[in-house]
Amino acid sequence: MSALYPLFFTPIPKERLWGGDQLQRFLNKSFQGETIGESWELSAVSGDVSVVSEGPLKGQRLDELIEKHKGELVGHDVYKRFGNDFPVLIKYIDAQKDLSVQLHPHDHLARERHNSFGKNEMWYIMNAEPNAQLIAGFAKDTTQAEYQQYLDRGAIEDLLHYETIDKGDVFFIRTGTVHAIGTGILLAEIQQTSDVTYRIFDWNRTDKNGNTRELHTELALDAIDYQKRDNHLVNYTKITNQRNSVVSSPYFTTDIVPVNGKLSVPTTTIDSFVVLMAVRGDTVIEVDGKTYPLPFGSTVLLPACLSAFSLQANQSEVLMVTI
Repeated sequence: MSALYPLFFTPIPKERLWGGDQLQRFLNKSFQGETIGESWELSAVSGDVSVVSEGPLKGQRLDELIEKHKGELVGHDVYKRFGNDFPVLIKYIDAQKDLSVQLHPHDHLARERHNSFGKNEMWYIMNAEPNAQLIAGFAKDTTQAEYQQYLDRGAIEDLLHYETIDKGDVFFIRTGTVHAIGTGILLAEIQQTSDVTYRIFDWNRTDKNGNTRELHTELALDAIDYQKRDNHLVNYTKITNQRNSVVSSPYFTTDIVPVNGKLSVPTTTIDSFVVLMAVRGDTVIEVDGKTYPLPFGSTVLLPACLSAFSLQANQSEVLMVTI
């Protein structure tokens, strides 16, 4: 019998210039500080590796567990593909101010320059102030030369595409896409494991010491997708008590699962770990006759060796992430 069980990890707070206190107030995170912008729920990024918070494996690091349990934990196909690297980084993000306009390089460029994965990412909007906006791509097709002209004259904002958003919206941000999360947005983020970001514009602001943040305008030139694309906002259906596909990509797959009552989820056909993020309401997970609370704003990693689990709730929603 496997020693593995549903694994909860201690969230890692990240102070950001644009952060706030909604992760504490809205998601009940026990963080200290008024500018916490990110809660890293599940991470194998060097220097920020998640640590198990409960049960017999409490205190063990995610990378140590993968090295020891291999395919039993992450799935045999996943382990063949990624080895001891955990392929996704799971976060909650609180933007009390606009994030910088930025982009992420694709896999080949990221590997060549930074020995890293690229960074395709998905956002699920958990809460948003009225008329909140985000930036996703350009408002028109452009070229490197034209983009450089806008940048040089300080008019890059005029070239960007703005989306007014609502709670429940999903965006898939591909590598090369210029983007920024706007003021008053709380979201769940699923991304490839990478912390490589090219910042191209930061609203001319300074930190508490009067310093501007570093920009990566030269590095970004070869990484930007200069075409206008209309595929950032994801259309999806949402039927209660079933898995509804939201994002299916080579990097990760995400379903949204609205739960009302009890739902059994077989996993024998999934050769992958499962990450569950509680994005609305409280849910209870049952595995092998044992129950585990999954409160709103929490995250759990279900090892691949578990053959099934069930979810029970009175009107909740869970994001289900696999590879």
